[in-house]
Order: sequence, then structure tokens, then C-alpha cells
Amino acid sequence: MHTREEQMEAFGRLLDVLDQLREKCPWDRKQTNESLRPNTIEEVYELADALVRDDRKNICKELGDVLMHVMFYAKIGSETGDFDMADVCRMQADKLIFRHPHIYHPSQVGADNPRPLPYVPENEADVEQQREFSQAKTSEQVLQNWEQIKLKEKDGNKTVLSGVPAALPSLIKAYRIQDKARNVGFDWQQREDVWAKVREELDELQAELEREDKERSTAELGDFLFSVINAARLYKLNPENALEHTNQKFIRRFGYIEEHSIRAGRPLTEMSLEEMDTLWNEAKRIEKE
Repeated sequence: MHTREEQMEAFGRLLDVLDQLREKCPWDRKQTNESLRPNTIEEVYELADALVRDDRKNICKELGDVLMHVMFYAKIGSETGDFDMADVCRMQADKLIFRHPHIYHPSQVGADNPRPLPYVPENEADVEQQREFSQAKTSEQVLQNWEQIKLKEKDGNKTVLSGVPAALPSLIKAYRIQDKARNVGFDWQQREDVWAKVREELDELQAELEREDKERSTAELGDFLFSVINAARLYKLNPENALEHTNQKFIRRFGYIEEHSIRAGRPLTEMSLEEMDTLWNEAKRIEKE
């Protein structure tokens, strides 16, 4: 792996390349925050795809694309005089230090702490609370402390759930909402208790479907999905990753059916459901071999 000096040199080179492109390339020169935003979303999803496939080569490539977008927004910020890449890095470092008192609080690193907290408590109560946060020893304790710490940040979240981005995909948003509520103690006492709620929501969904009330059925479907995501969280399963693995499994198995139909010279629309089921089961068997 590269030394810190080599890493800083590579980062500086990328900054130089971006500066030159912004000045000389017609496409780069005309980009704005608004025009870049759709591309940024696409790049993040491409990174997420590489991560779920554990494709190390493409993870590195897609990280570069995402990093380029971060730097581009910082470049635009520097042109308007609002902030630059140094501000982005410093703000992030300050936030990490503030949110990790169990590492950076003077009680942990000594009175001559070379990395002081960027946050100065305003009163004795805050001093004691920061000292209490500094005693976290487990990841669970750290997570619980984070929500309280974020509420004390000068420009931080005003409420526990305000830290959940509105634009998140609904499945991920549901998980994050539940996780944040858990960090302040709003959760099932025993994870097994969630199954009664899952069954209750399923029964209510089935009842509304039988009544053919689309609006109420949609509401109950949302409640049921929310309860299933809650169950996944309680059992430390990531529903987004689980669903994506199932998506990929379906694509592989359906692709097997489609390949067979092409070799046989028969369109899928001419195949019976029984024939497709047989091929589906073949694909499942091959995966297990």
C-alpha cells in the first residue's frame, strides 16, 4: 500500500487535474451543482452495485468517480467563495472528533491532548455529559451516544429523525428511521416480540385486499413492509442488501430461462408457465451444485 505522502501527492494531482478541466474543458466548465446532481446519484448507485458484488477492481474505480464529484462540488463552492476542499475536509474532521469523545475527549488522551474537541461545552452540565459520552466502550454505546451528540452540534440535527435525508430510497429510509429511534431507546424490549406485529400487519393487509380498497390496501402494505424491515433490523440483517441479492438471484434464474428459449428458437411468450417453472428449478439446482 502507498505511504501517506504518496496518498497526499495523488490527491493533489487529482485536484490539479480538476482545476485544469474546469478551466479548459467546455463540458466541465459549464457544469453546476444542479447539472451534476443526477450524475452523482448514478455514480453512487454504481459504487453500491460494485460493493454488493464485492468487485474490488470496480469498487476502486467507482470510488474515484464518487470522489471526483465531491471534489467538483467543492470546486464550485470555491468559485462562489462559499467553501473549498479544505473547508470540506476540516469540517468533516471536526465533526468526527466531536462525535467520538470516547477517543478524543481529554479524559481519554490526557490533559495535553494534541487533538482537542472543536466543541467547547457552554456549561457544567455539558461538560459532565461529554465526560459521560467519553466512557463508551462498545459499538452499541457509541451508537446510542451519537444521537445525543448530534443534537448538541451547533449546525446539527434539531430532532432525532431530522438527520434522515428526505431523498433516501424508501427501504433505506425506513431502516434509518427505525435505527435512529432505537438509539434513543424507542424499540422492542425483546426482538422476538416483533413477529406479532408482522403477523398483525399482514392480517390487516389481507383484510383490506379482500375488500378491494386500493387506498387502504396501499397504506397497509406500507405498514407491513415497515414491520418486516423492523424485524430485519432487530435480527441485524440489512434489508437493502438482502433484497438486492434476491434481485440478482432472480435476474440469473430468469436469464437461464431466456437463454434456453433463445437456443430453442421459441419466444418466452410461447412457453407455458409449467415449462418456465421447470427451467427455473433447473437454474436453482445448478446454483446449488
